[in-house]
Amino acid sequence: MIELSDYLILAAIMFSISVAGIFLNRKNIIIILMSIELLLLSVNINFIAFSYYLNDLAGQVFVFFILTVAAAEAAIGLAILVVLFRNKRTIDVEELDTMKG
Repeated sequence: MIELSDYLILAAIMFSISVAGIFLNRKNIIIILMSIELLLLSVNINFIAFSYYLNDLAGQVFVFFILTVAAAEAAIGLAILVVLFRNKRTIDVEELDTMKG
């Protein structure tokens, strides 16, 4: 049987990979967005694991809210990337530091 600590270890590994992806990779904005998604997924694993082991559905309700936010973040983030690429012809984070209104 899979223990609670196994889920927590998996979520901690995923969380640390996502934090490393956010802080170490400052060039590609797509990898930054994927790292944010991985971070939210690791939090979801924690919520579901504790919800299952404590026999409480509140954690699973939070997961639905987090998945909604993650889907909206992905859709809006990709839409912003498409507009930035059309205007600047690059998605390099270091070259996108100037904004015009």
